[in-house]
Order: sequence, then structure tokens, then C-alpha cells
Amino acid sequence: MKYFLFSKSLCFLVLNFTLICSAQKNSSVNDINFNKDWLFSKGSQPSAEKKDFDDSNWRKLDLPHDWAIEGPFDEKYNARTGGLPVHGIGWYRKNFTIAPKYAGKKIAIEFDGAMNNAKVWLNGVYIGERPFGYIGFEFDLTPHIKFGEENVIAVQLSPEDLASRWYSGAGIYRNVRLKINNPLHIPQWGTFITTPEVSRERAILNIQTTIKNSGDSAGKVTLQTNILDNNGSTVASSTSELSLKSGTEKTDTQEIEIIKPRLWDLDSPNLYKAVSQVKKDGDIIDEYTSSFGIRTISFNSNDGFKLNGKRIPLNGVCMHHDLGPLGAAVNYRATERQMQIMKDMGVNALRTSHNPPSPEMLEVCDKLGIVVIDEAFDEWKEAKVINGYNKYFDEWHEKDLRDMIKRDRNHPSVIMWSIGNEILEQSKKDGWKIAKMLNDICHDEDNTRPTTAGFNYYPAAFKNKLAHQVDVVGMNYKPYNYAEVKQMYPDMIIYGSETSSQTSSRGVYHLPIQADLKEGSKHVSSYDVVVGPPWAYPPEVEFDVQNENPFLLGEFMWTGFDYLGEPTPFGGRDNSTNGYWNDDWPSRSSYFAPVDLAGFPKDRFYLYQSQWTNEPMVHVLPHWNWKGKEGQNIPVFAYTNADEVELFINGKSYGRKIKGINKTEIPAEFKGFEKGMYPSRHRLSWDVPYQSGALKVIAYKDGNKVAEKEIKTASKPTGIHMIADRNNIAADGKDLSFITVRIEDEHGNLHPIADNLVKFQIEGDGVLAAVGNGDQTSMASFQIPERKAFNGLCLLIVKSTEKSGRIKVTASSPGLDPETITVRTE
Repeated sequence: MKYFLFSKSLCFLVLNFTLICSAQKNSSVNDINFNKDWLFSKGSQPSAEKKDFDDSNWRKLDLPHDWAIEGPFDEKYNARTGGLPVHGIGWYRKNFTIAPKYAGKKIAIEFDGAMNNAKVWLNGVYIGERPFGYIGFEFDLTPHIKFGEENVIAVQLSPEDLASRWYSGAGIYRNVRLKINNPLHIPQWGTFITTPEVSRERAILNIQTTIKNSGDSAGKVTLQTNILDNNGSTVASSTSELSLKSGTEKTDTQEIEIIKPRLWDLDSPNLYKAVSQVKKDGDIIDEYTSSFGIRTISFNSNDGFKLNGKRIPLNGVCMHHDLGPLGAAVNYRATERQMQIMKDMGVNALRTSHNPPSPEMLEVCDKLGIVVIDEAFDEWKEAKVINGYNKYFDEWHEKDLRDMIKRDRNHPSVIMWSIGNEILEQSKKDGWKIAKMLNDICHDEDNTRPTTAGFNYYPAAFKNKLAHQVDVVGMNYKPYNYAEVKQMYPDMIIYGSETSSQTSSRGVYHLPIQADLKEGSKHVSSYDVVVGPPWAYPPEVEFDVQNENPFLLGEFMWTGFDYLGEPTPFGGRDNSTNGYWNDDWPSRSSYFAPVDLAGFPKDRFYLYQSQWTNEPMVHVLPHWNWKGKEGQNIPVFAYTNADEVELFINGKSYGRKIKGINKTEIPAEFKGFEKGMYPSRHRLSWDVPYQSGALKVIAYKDGNKVAEKEIKTASKPTGIHMIADRNNIAADGKDLSFITVRIEDEHGNLHPIADNLVKFQIEGDGVLAAVGNGDQTSMASFQIPERKAFNGLCLLIVKSTEKSGRIKVTASSPGLDPETITVRTE
């Protein structure tokens, strides 16, 4: 095997990795979906772990489930975590029977994550616990299973207040499987697939497969591994013979050659499957499937990041794990939609802030062609919040970190392991020792990827050598220190692990443009010149610094989507309790992202798109409904990836401006970007007198028209228009259709300040999943069939049942024409 060997003389100069890895969740043919028909009760339930406990009045539901999103919103709950009840005690119970024919098998239960402090009982017997809510875990149930009889599994979750700096959700919020294995089988996360050689002509797979013998006697098995392409055709295979003593594990290594492999890349994320079959006496007794992609990665202190030998600037976003109105309960389609929207903005990289992601997120990134920094921790021993991970670090850090890597190391999308974010040990003299320990664990589990961390203490993290313990150094909010670090440490590989952090509210425009928050408003102007928190800065700062320092790998802006909790720039911190409070209620979700909580793009989405995409585009802001301001000058901004833009009002040209030459004019009262305005070469601007009608921009490339956009003054709202992102969804009880609801005038123009209350009626083979509108100040429930429009838009999410048919959705509002649409389920 040819693996990259880390050494301090080399690893900061050039890091080269060649890797094949499995995409999607590793799966066994014997795994059973265990999500349906659980019982749930919120609150303390003495003796609820016992088999004969009376749970007849408990609520019946399917997993995944986030009890916190059900609300209610309340100021007494920490607004930093969304004003939702993320703490408390919740119980889940499920009755199930294992047929007598499975006696002699090994029965296990696997959780992809449970928030938080999970404790599990089977038939009243304590099985085990896992404090960290973001990590998957498995427990062996075999000794306490009653075959042919009813069994009861009970799970208690007890997330604590002030355990997170953002909305964590609560409950069994990720998927659960029951695993029925033969005593000889491939255990959890039992494959590790790498490639010591990759070229366009051939790839050599190195597949390490662990076989476990949990039986009472020695056994001999045949391991046959078949490699399948996207069409399901077998393109290569290998066979091994193994002998295992009782109670042992053995790892077998197979080398398999693939001729003319289709490489996994951003634009062509080609995937294969490795099907590992364990055979005994010619019969298949276990089958384990890993989907994977072939690619190479390398990191260089001067040339940045390369994928398959090609330089790729990382246009990245940081993302929390919640799914907006759906809460933290994982859903594949909702996750996929988030990342499709990000890719439309030009995103090619994700940092999973600040915890291990769901398996679904990595599966989506594998399929879409998005590279990932997989992050383990937000805290080590030093506490940021009083009930954070620091309480469990000493006992659990190694197992949690190793399990994250073993679970995720086969994904082609994953390119780095992050051991921490803004950890407080940065300022401690001996903090480097913990960093080294975690770094060594990562290298021990996977020597094909570099380690990293996000540092915000400058220069402390460099002076005390903590930053030197990782292979690639992430810097949070330090754009003007990149060059200095490069000069001091020329072999250090550097990138912006957290950047910008600018805030805005979709469709809100405060006039006059000002650097400070508008008094009395809990919304932030979408003119994108109000910085907000003291550490933040406009995106253009990072664009310029990245261009001026080509040695950088790229950036990960904070954040791709707005998320529940942490309503910066409103609220504050109570240092006496090391917790968070909010004196600006009802602000209860973040303002950072270019996309709001409902998934609707803000104006800044198009600023990033103008920098990160090549398909010709142009965007203009603000809206053009300014009744009462006729004749007054209105600032107009345009974003484009073309050369120049011409502005028209009602057909009259107000001139062309060339991108990169005509900087945004800075009002006299501003003295620098630290007060909100930055002399942007990436934004074009005009001050034009308002008159109702049509505001239009045309973008030109090499003198030719390549894109245009027009906004018209909307008259009185007259109707509702619904647009489903998909009119056909799977009848699997999980698939979702996201329906955009527009308030329009009689000509079909979006009314940009409409706030009508829209009520929904859902009939047929679907149910309400959630509603939303992207308003960071709304306290309305996500769970009821109505929503006020926020600046003309709201969102309805419907979920299929397991019956094929149709979902009929009707939207109505007093004084508006209703609309009905149909979504098919099949």
C-alpha cells in the first residue's frame, strides 16, 4: 500500500493524498429501517424504561423527530438557541418482535444521532449511553432479546439548557436501524477504501474489510468484493479466504484494479459501489455495500487545493445542521435542496459547523460534487457554554472523534478533518498538547486526509504553537493577517475557515443607507452595507484579499443558510453565567446568510453568484415600490459576472458602469468598511430619482448583451401564486415538495412588501410538514397550516404518505384570489 506519510518536514509544504471512498451510508443487506411506530412523551417519566410501563397515552410518531421545533416559541427559552425548548427530558419507546428463526443471530440497534445524552434500555435492562448528540452509535441487543416474544426498547434524551451556542434540536432526530447479523459479519463502518494509485488509465483500489466473529466457535469464510459502476455492471472483483477464532475480528486487505476509471469531480461526481459478500460454505451470510468515488486531493502552501491535479479555489460556506422550518430532524430531500441552492450560488465546498454532519449531508455532497471539511468539536476542555461538550471531553473525545472518522472516511466529498472551531485553548500555554493528541488520532484512523481547525485568536494560536499541530490552518475573520502569517510561516497552508459574517433580512431596505441598525427595527437592511457584529466584514473584503493572496485555499463564509438561534447582531452574552441572553426579543434566528431560513435567496446570494459562477447573470436591487418617495433619489445596486451593466427606468438609460472600475461611492459620513461601507469593485451603483414603473438592468460581455433583469412596481395585491419545486414526489412517507407562495398583483408582479396571512388546506395523499417565511422575528409556529407573507413570500412544505396518488393544496387569504395546485406522489 502506498499511503501519504505525515512528517513535520513535509506536511506544511505539500500534502498529497490519493483516495477512493464510499459515498452514501454504508449499508448491510440485513439492516432494517427502525423509524416507524415509536411512542413519545415529553417530560420526566419515572420507570419508563421498564417493559411493563403503561405508555398507552403516549403520542405515536415516526422518526426522525425533533420535539423542540414543535415549540412554542418563548422568550424564557434561550433566544441564542431559537427561543425553542431544546432542553428537558423526552422518552421514546417501541415494541417489536424478532421471529424465533433469528435465534442465534446478532441483533443490534444503530442510531445516526440522538440529541442529547442518550440512554438506552431493552426490556428494562440498561444497554448503554452516548452523550454527544451529533455522533452515530450502535448497541448490541442480543443478550437481552426475547426471540418470538414482544420486546420493548426505551430511549431517554435529556438535552440541557446552555449546552449549545445555536439551535441543536432535541430528540431522536436522525435515522435508526435494527441490524440482524450472522455471528460472522462485517461490523459497523467495517470498510475503508483507498487508492494508492490513480490515473485516467487505471486505479488501484485498496479495500480494507473487517470481519467479526461474535459466535462461540471458530469459522472460515470467503470474502468476495465486487465493484459495480453506475449502471450496476461488475467491473472488477476480488476474493479472499479468512479464518477467525471465536470473539475476534480480522481485517483483510484486497487490491483491485479499475481500468479507465471515471473520476469523482465537482462537475462529474461519478460514483461506484463496492459490494462485500461474506460467504460460508458457498452461501452468502452477509452483504455490505459501500458507494464510492475515485479522486486525488493535494494541498500546497503556494498552489492551494487541487482535485485530480486541477487547482480548485474553495468557494465555501459554513452550515449548521438544522433544516429551517423543519427543525433538526434529518430529511434527505430537505438537505439536498439546501445544497442545490448553495451550488446554484456557486458553492463548491462545505464546512460542517461545528459538529459531525448527518450521513445524509455527506451523501448529498458526494452526489452533487461538493467537497467537505468534516468538523468534530466546538469545544475541548474549556467551556464556551456551561453545559457544552467540555463536560464530556475527557471521557468521550477519542471515541467520538474516531467514530466520526470511521463513519465518514469513505466519502469522496470529505477532504479534511477539523478537530475544532475557535476552541478556547488557543490562548492556553499547553493548548497545543490537546491539538496534537487529536491530530494524532485523526492520522491514526485515516492517513489519507489532512487535519485542520478554525482559529480566531491571533496571534496567540500561532505563538503558542497550537496552530502548528494541524496540517492545514484555518483562520476565522482575519483577512488582513493572511499575508503576515504567510510571511512568518512560508510553508504553512492557509485558508479562511470562517469569513464575512455579514447580516441582512430578505427584501428589507432601510433608507437612507446607514451603517448602524435602524432604530426600532429587528431587521437588517438588505443593501448589504450594514456589518452588524464587530468581527464581521463585507464579502468584498474577502474577495479582494483572496485575489491578492493566491496561496490561499479559499474561504468558507458564515453561513450558507440562516439558521435557528444565535440572532446576531441582536442580543448579547451574560458572562456571569457563561450563557447567552437576548434583549432584542423577538429576534430568534440568524441573519448571516445570503439565503433565508425558508430557502429564499437574499440579494447577497447574487453578489456571491457574481463572483463564484460563470453562467452570465445580473441582479438588481432594491424593489421598486416606493410610494411617497416620487422624485427622491433611491440607491440602486447591481451584481453581475459580466463586464458592465446599463440601468434603465421606464426605458430611459441612466448609463453603463464597468465592473471593477466604477467603485461604489462612499457617503461622506462613512470612513471605512468597519462602519459598514466598503469601496467595492464588485458592486455597481446608481442614485436615481424614483418613479413607479420598470427598473431594468442589462449586462454586457465583450460589448454583447448576455443577461438582463427587470423589476416592476407592483400594484395592489390581488392573488396568490404557488410554485412547487417538484410536482412529482416519492410516495415513501418522507419525500417533500417545497411550495413557494407569492403574493402578486393583477399582472403577476410579486408585491415586495406584502404581509398577507395565507391559509393552507391540504387534501389527499400528503400532510403538512412545515411552513415558513424567512422572517427572523416571526414567532408563529412552523407546524400550523397558515403563514404570513414576509415581503411578498412564504413557504409551504408538504410531505408524502406511503400511498400513491395526489396532494391537493389550496392557498387562500382574505381579499386575494385563492389558488390550488396538485403534487403527484408515486
